[in-house]
Amino acid sequence: MSLRITLALSAALLASASLTSAPAVAAEGTPHPPQEEWSFSGPFGGFDRAQLQRGFKVYREVCASCHGLNRVAFRNLGEPGGPEFSEAQITALAAEYQITDGPGEDGEMFDRPGRPSDRFPPIYPNEQAAAAANGKAPPDLSLIAKARTYERGFPLFILDIFTQYQTQGPDYIHALLTGYTEPPQGFEVPAGTHYNAYFPGHVIAMAKPLSDGQVTYDDNAPATVDQYARDVTAFLMWAAEPHMEQRKRIGFQVMIFLIGFALLLYFTKKKIWHEVEKPREIAEGKDPAQTSL
Repeated sequence: MSLRITLALSAALLASASLTSAPAVAAEGTPHPPQEEWSFSGPFGGFDRAQLQRGFKVYREVCASCHGLNRVAFRNLGEPGGPEFSEAQITALAAEYQITDGPGEDGEMFDRPGRPSDRFPPIYPNEQAAAAANGKAPPDLSLIAKARTYERGFPLFILDIFTQYQTQGPDYIHALLTGYTEPPQGFEVPAGTHYNAYFPGHVIAMAKPLSDGQVTYDDNAPATVDQYARDVTAFLMWAAEPHMEQRKRIGFQVMIFLIGFALLLYFTKKKIWHEVEKPREIAEGKDPAQTSL
């Protein structure tokens, strides 16, 4: 029995390592994505509400045709720290989707309009159907901003500890979406694939998803590939970590508390040990001047 458990744990660890490390390690010769500036970077960064709303628009009109958002509920779009859509907007949005529910009284599953408490339904009924329609099953985007990253190497990973650089995932997604270029001379791109400067191996099955003027913004933001990529990347970062602002706020408060607590302990220690460190006669209440006479 113990041997079976050991083998099972080993297999699970190997599978976990392959899932987490495979996308994180760039192929040899693949350049590191450029480090971008994000409103949510750093220990005090936060999300731009207008950018999140634009990013959700890009996701719905471009990405949602292939990629799901299965871990996000409609009502999450109205929570503090997110796009903060109104309750009426969320209710109307949820009603546009058909959710499979049941079984009903007849024992059969049925479809109904979505509710704010529902999650975004999957694009395909199963992974095999997704692979049949696209050649390979497109990944769900709920956690993509955390799941896709790259190794910075020495000494950058040491500097990241002090600079609090934690946006490798967003940098990679933005670089990937804007990295569709013509292949260099002599580089052969297999049929049905495309060249991307920042994808490991440079060969990617997904065609270029964004083009200038593809999505019309309501706030007159630039309708460019770079802007689309930035906005949808910010939205995907929020989807992967919707409570990031709360986490940073609580972390800052905890740090202030720990500093105050450390000072309190320091002065308490001085007060308690003050008497112990005196000469014996002072500790016993004797006057050193009288003792000397």
